[in-house]
Amino acid sequence: MPHTRYDVLGIGNAIVDVLARCQDQFLTDNNLAKGHMRLIDTAEADSLYEVMGPAIEVSGGSAANSMAGLASFGGNAAFIGKVANDHLGDVFGHDLRAAGVTYQTEAASKEGRQPTARCMILVTPDGERTMNTFLGTSVELGVGELDQQMIKDARITYLEGYLFDPQEAKEAFVEAARIAGEAGRKVALSLSDGFCVDRHRATFRALIKSGIDILFANEDEILSLYETGDFDEACNLARAECDLVAITRGSVGSVILTSDERILVPAEPVNEVVDTTGAGDLYAAGFLFGYAKEFELAKCGQLAALAASEIISHMGARPEHNLRDLAVQKGLLEA
Repeated sequence: MPHTRYDVLGIGNAIVDVLARCQDQFLTDNNLAKGHMRLIDTAEADSLYEVMGPAIEVSGGSAANSMAGLASFGGNAAFIGKVANDHLGDVFGHDLRAAGVTYQTEAASKEGRQPTARCMILVTPDGERTMNTFLGTSVELGVGELDQQMIKDARITYLEGYLFDPQEAKEAFVEAARIAGEAGRKVALSLSDGFCVDRHRATFRALIKSGIDILFANEDEILSLYETGDFDEACNLARAECDLVAITRGSVGSVILTSDERILVPAEPVNEVVDTTGAGDLYAAGFLFGYAKEFELAKCGQLAALAASEIISHMGARPEHNLRDLAVQKGLLEA
């Protein structure tokens, strides 16, 4: 394989997360569907912020979280995503670079532009997260923001399903997959959310068949994608359309599928589930790190489970502990 500068390049929404704890009744009172993501406008973002409890702000975004996790394992990660030239945009860029991720996308000018995206995340006592996302300037990512050489220099290009809503971003998404595929690189896709699958099912299916090498989903997303309530049926349909599929199932663990293998990976135990925000993002980080290093698939799954367990043990979707150190302690990586 030609030289690669990056193990993985993530492309997705550049978002700052605003996290607050709440009771289930708060979700009911505000007509929020527990455990799902929905898109909101500027006015609703402002009104929800007013009624939320005390919050913390941390840089997020699904693919960006994955790249931060991959860097924590010691991988070479890069990210393409759009922020505004404002305070939260500065925070996002600083945090991502500080995590060891290459980030060079030019910020949008203030004039006539939306502010940097933010996601209002409400965490209930069971650790489940309900996300309300104002996409801001992140949706202005277009083909012009793609760094073609960066895509060609990455062993894997990882695409975030959340970015599929706006047409301009969707075109960039598809173009990135084309560039990576023509360069002989692997392309990975995260379905991101069940509601996202409901909106784009047919397009996702077409993209998976034509240009996706690695598919990430949770159980609800894969069932939605194939419009079935039978998990085994969904697995068989997925493996028929994609070379490699990794499906997370919460505390049950995950399953990794190829055309002739079905590998079950148990969840890594945690003392307490504090916040599930970013669990899927960090699962992808561990898996992609292992895959880029050409580890066996079972080991990729173990690294993924380890990363997911670290992230759900605290608030926020970026690792608080060095993932490489944790993997060394578990005997999954050499010191």
